[in-house]
Amino acid sequence: MTRVCLIGDADCNLQYELLSRETSREALATYDLTRPFENSLAVRTVSVGAAVSLLNDLDWYLTRFVDEALVLEPSVSEDEWLSRELARDLRNGDVDPEATAEFCKIYGLEALDDGPSDAGESAGDSSETDRADADERNGDEHADSSGDDGEETATDDADRARRSGPSWRLVEPLYVRRTGSDLPEYDLRDVDETLVVRVTEAEHTP
Repeated sequence: MTRVCLIGDADCNLQYELLSRETSREALATYDLTRPFENSLAVRTVSVGAAVSLLNDLDWYLTRFVDEALVLEPSVSEDEWLSRELARDLRNGDVDPEATAEFCKIYGLEALDDGPSDAGESAGDSSETDRADADERNGDEHADSSGDDGEETATDDADRARRSGPSWRLVEPLYVRRTGSDLPEYDLRDVDETLVVRVTEAEHTP
């Protein structure tokens, strides 16, 4: 299964923004939602093509609320993600799987002390606080929300989002170029773990 993970912008609550709007909520309705990182939503799709199509369906929301859209395709790598652009190139046949590994960015991962200790704990409880925080920051106006019914549905959908492991925060990425089979070590700060994202050459050297 191909995974898609959306990392929200720092100034918004991604789960609330996506699930309080009818179009994005319907696009995500058939998926089992998880929150592997702080301010994120992740789903499993059947293929890279399905992952790219879902991201295309959500494009309006990605532009406004998402800092990073990532795709994990096991046939390419079991633990290194692809950027949305690289996943699109892979789907279109513009790049071979073995040619995706050269350009990367490495995120630091910091463990969140306030995350739930139970891996199966529902994110629904925290979503109530998240929604209140989002309302305070953004006000009550949402261009694509569906009123009270939409908010109730958003809460129900938020209850489906479950953390599948430790709660992590992504911190500043280090752009690197793979030489041989090795990647340089992440050295921007002390972190608990790292997350590797394969990117296009254009993304690596903007």
